[in-house]
Amino acid sequence: MDMIETSSLTRCFDAVTAVQDLNLRVGAGEIFGLLGPNGAGKTTVIKMLTTLLPPTSGQAKVAGLDVVHRAAWVRAEIGYVPQLVSVDGTLTGYENLLIFANLYDVPRRERPARIAAALEFAGLVDAAHRRVASYSGGMMRRLEIALAMLHRPRVLFLDEPTVGLDPVARQTVWQDVRSLVQQYGMTIFLTTHFMEEADILCDRVAIMNLGHVVALGRPQELKASVGHPDATLDEVFAHYTGHELDSGGNYREILRSRRTIARLG
Repeated sequence: MDMIETSSLTRCFDAVTAVQDLNLRVGAGEIFGLLGPNGAGKTTVIKMLTTLLPPTSGQAKVAGLDVVHRAAWVRAEIGYVPQLVSVDGTLTGYENLLIFANLYDVPRRERPARIAAALEFAGLVDAAHRRVASYSGGMMRRLEIALAMLHRPRVLFLDEPTVGLDPVARQTVWQDVRSLVQQYGMTIFLTTHFMEEADILCDRVAIMNLGHVVALGRPQELKASVGHPDATLDEVFAHYTGHELDSGGNYREILRSRRTIARLG
């Protein structure tokens, strides 16, 4: 079964078409990466799939549910970890999880076990009753993933999940993502500017440029498609988009990334 399906999905902002005629299928239990230069339309795609932004035309289904006509049902079936820090630093890890359990209507009798399992999954048992403001960046990101999977979503969206993290913390997040697929059969849809991350984690990737998907396939297939056997995903990216990798972005994107890095420590 396809857990994400789009058909001619399009989003316009006045005279600007941010996403045009997007056709994607993501299977159950797949880790799917959406890559592209800044301004390619990646964030707009995630906002449409998570019901935060209505499409101008076309259709999208998540977990078999139309994102426009059954938006509330879609939200019950998904988890979402945004790029910016989304946990409350004034509360403990346990308190953050308890609030999310209430928000997602996790049955009261199941909450203690769900929270305990989430803390164990994230490796935060010993830090459960510490204020989140004292956590490292990697601990915060793992807590955010634990929050997003607390209600057992069928699809988890991760927007730049390792931005601002050191290499060790980044690899821990990668392990967590793989565990979600192995333990719960979740479908993972992520965006990233780290080509190594996409290469290691993703079963398939799509590369966007100027609102269109310009390449789609398994990392090895895409590397083979550029004509030499030792190609890297960085070279694939440059080949299909005409851009060298540049995570610098515009002023707003730079400011957002720096704020995220500062808050993650």
